[in-house]
Amino acid sequence: MVSKRIAIIQGHPDSAGNHFCHALADTYASSAGGAGHEVLRIELAALDFPLLRTKQEFESEATLPAIAEAQDIIRWANHLMIVYPLWLGTMPALLKGFLEQTFRPGFAFSYAERGLWTKELKGRSARVVVTMGMPALAYRFFYGAHSLKSLERNILKFCGISPVYETLVGLVEGSEKNRKKALAKMEKYGRQGK
Repeated sequence: MVSKRIAIIQGHPDSAGNHFCHALADTYASSAGGAGHEVLRIELAALDFPLLRTKQEFESEATLPAIAEAQDIIRWANHLMIVYPLWLGTMPALLKGFLEQTFRPGFAFSYAERGLWTKELKGRSARVVVTMGMPALAYRFFYGAHSLKSLERNILKFCGISPVYETLVGLVEGSEKNRKKALAKMEKYGRQGK
């Protein structure tokens, strides 16, 4: 097995760090490190950055040091593991704000002629792990996993990150069995660097 450089993006906005998203990321990181992969983490709750409010800010505002450091970690990695809780049907606002600050022109993509773009993050894969209170099947089939699909298509794949693997963890607050299964999956995926 080829050793990977893995960046874990912990998208839970609570800095207390005692949520199931943290347990999933910890298990994945421990397993990956034990299998010989290199692992770096980006803890969003520890970062301080403003929301972008204009096109000009998105395209040309100077990158903040914390965001530049996160970009360096993502640039270093050849696999991303992004974990977050489903809030109001989508990712928490802190994660969305981080992605807007981080995946900007010149880093994640570059503008090209005639409205086309260059994908600057090619050669990387990702695993997106989403926890939720509802059954995962309800999110996937009744709600169409719309926010997850948007993240995959409109951000990750837009920038060249592919393949993107998904793990949905439903009934996270009510089922110890589901938690154990999810932790076992993270141990397996961490070991595989996938």
